Amino acid sequence: MEVDMPNKKQTIRIGGAAGFWGDTEEGPRQLIEKGNLDYLVFDYLAEITMSILARMRAKSDKAGYATDFINPVMKKLLQQIVDQDIKVISNAGGVNPLACKAALEEIAKTAGIDLKIAVVTGDDLLDKVDEFRQQDRREMETGAPLPDKFMSVNAYLGALPIVAALEEGAQVVITGRCVDSACTLAPLMHEFGWATTDYDQLALGSLAGHLIECGAQVNGGIFTDWEEIGEFDEMGFPIVECHPDGHFFVTKPEGTGGLVSYGTVAEQMIYEINDPCHYLLPDVVCDFSQVNLEESGKDLVKVTGATGSAPTQDYKVSATWQDGYRATSTVTYAGGNAGKKAQTAGEAILRRTRRLFEKRGLQDYSETSIEVIGAESMYGKHARDFIAREVMLKTAVRHPQKEAIQLFAREIAPAATSMTPGMTGFFAGRPNVVPVIRLFSFLISKSAVPITMICGDVEKTIEIPIGEPLKITAATPQQITAPTPA
Repeated sequence: MEVDMPNKKQTIRIGGAAGFWGDTEEGPRQLIEKGNLDYLVFDYLAEITMSILARMRAKSDKAGYATDFINPVMKKLLQQIVDQDIKVISNAGGVNPLACKAALEEIAKTAGIDLKIAVVTGDDLLDKVDEFRQQDRREMETGAPLPDKFMSVNAYLGALPIVAALEEGAQVVITGRCVDSACTLAPLMHEFGWATTDYDQLALGSLAGHLIECGAQVNGGIFTDWEEIGEFDEMGFPIVECHPDGHFFVTKPEGTGGLVSYGTVAEQMIYEINDPCHYLLPDVVCDFSQVNLEESGKDLVKVTGATGSAPTQDYKVSATWQDGYRATSTVTYAGGNAGKKAQTAGEAILRRTRRLFEKRGLQDYSETSIEVIGAESMYGKHARDFIAREVMLKTAVRHPQKEAIQLFAREIAPAATSMTPGMTGFFAGRPNVVPVIRLFSFLISKSAVPITMICGDVEKTIEIPIGEPLKITAATPQQITAPTPA
């Protein structure tokens, strides 16, 4: 696929405004006001998020998307976005991108803004579960058969449908499930005219997207050497300044907190990628083993050296299913020997509820956990021998039946007057009973996933290159080197 490129730009600035559903609304505000951006991208979706959105959609055909994207973010910032001619790309569509589009259209209409919005559909495969069952699809890591019922089933799409939307002049592109980095790779393919076979550029563009997909993480969030960061209260959100040959710079808005350094970028680069020599994405197989990171100035890191090869023939499918219920109780204990008091109470609560289960004909817990936080219970045999005077008792349980977990939740408060002394506080009151969500992943041929892009009156079926069979050769230690500092 060759991308039309009438007015090639020399640099494209893309801001990473969100790393998950629930990220601070200050990220997009900061980037719009201080970032001098061409594009603003939002990553809202995690595997657990898809199951939450699926439950929302089951209650209403107008729900199932990341509502924060609409309000407060776009409702508050849309006028500034349009005034600065910033294009927005987001996977906020979740399991209902058309409903997300409708909600944004209403916001724009109320504000008197003429907004061209595109939607990508096709990732949602929930209606094909019976077909997958007939094909005896298996979990890609364990070989387990399909569960009886799914909450969500979504393929991780790539950048090409988003590229098609940008070619139609979309100002906002809303997708369902796609790989996080696709929201950044797509505008680079569109602006620089990268072809689907420009694998090295695609790998670098994917790396740019990978670095900013978690929001402030690449700017020092959860950085190992956190004491170097300085101010955390106004963390800078990331910007990548990208060039036609693929190389790019990572930075942040001037005057913001955080840090962009060799270390922060290197840590984010290897985050959740498994094999750095074969990072599998729908558009390219990336090799990050020879990446060069160069500190080119204050909070400015130049990134080069990623290479790519042909993508595989399959999409990864991420499905979620419910496996019973769970609850977590958190209470504090204070006073002498607080740790032993808490441990004794936690064990007594489990014994009491098990006895009540027997009376009601309920089976035993599927799983239990008692942690005495502050007494180093998580360290096991490596815990230090000392007597804590204040601890937190965290008791978690899992059971196939909701009734059993509800009973557990009711038996926490009585411990305040009937068990060991020192219980001083309940966090959030009676524990909530919530579903246990499991992940089930498998592969599906790209040819079996029809993808559609809708923009105004235009509705296109997107042609996806079939790819090549996966070929992985084990890397030797000499082939894998640390990112090269300046």
